[in-house]
Amino acid sequence: MALVVPHSLPIYALVTLVVVLLNLNPSSCFNPKLFNVSRLQSDSDWAAAVATWYGDPEGGGTDGGACAYANAVDQPPFSKLVSAGGASLFKSGKGCGACYEVKCTGNAACSGNPVTVVITDNCPGGLCASDAVHFDLSGHAFGAMANSGKESELRDAGVLQVQHRRVPCVYGGVDIAFRVDTGSNPYYLAVVVEYEAGPGALSALELKQGNSDWLPMQESWGADWKFDSGSQLQGPLSIRLIPDSGQTLVANDVIPAGWQPGQTYRSVFFYVLKSLEVGN
Repeated sequence: MALVVPHSLPIYALVTLVVVLLNLNPSSCFNPKLFNVSRLQSDSDWAAAVATWYGDPEGGGTDGGACAYANAVDQPPFSKLVSAGGASLFKSGKGCGACYEVKCTGNAACSGNPVTVVITDNCPGGLCASDAVHFDLSGHAFGAMANSGKESELRDAGVLQVQHRRVPCVYGGVDIAFRVDTGSNPYYLAVVVEYEAGPGALSALELKQGNSDWLPMQESWGADWKFDSGSQLQGPLSIRLIPDSGQTLVANDVIPAGWQPGQTYRSVFFYVLKSLEVGN
């Protein structure tokens, strides 16, 4: 398959294209310390937020969560560097998968170095509801903002004033995944989209059966999207992803004929169809 690229791409689209090309290299490996593209950001991009943490001190928050990622939050490439988001970050599920850098400087234990986290859960009450921007980080991610050996001291602070900025997601060597829900059947398909590089968060999904027309999928909850066909689905199935950046990406024939509930199907072949400015 060929990669079709428009003649003019904004920098955000070029980042996504580079991510796709990196994913085509099977020798690439994921390193959480490199899980950002901060060189594309400037100091003026940082904005204030509040951070707390939840779950086990060294854990990934809670397994599952409101984005439907289940135990993937504890495994690479998420590697426990995750966060629940208040309303402005979770966005009723449309914020699932978005990546942010967060850093703290107001506590003696803070390193001041940014940590990249992925929105994988919702934080609907308490400070999360009253703060304009609130990250309820996993215990592991909260501690990652500390100087070495000061992780527990920083977690003891409980609540921190932090700086944050949106960054493209980079999953080197990890293909985008479509995990088919166990409740799917020949007439009904539900999939959780994992590891969508670049913008990360999705605003819409569409499905195509064989050579038929594209049809809209419905957001079920979090990163879980469904399609109720009313007739037997005819594979292979292609999925078109519309991130909140406005880019449109296609995973052709990603779900094969004879697909099975509970299975995960992966793709690295994407066609960049159009590019708009990235959303906040």
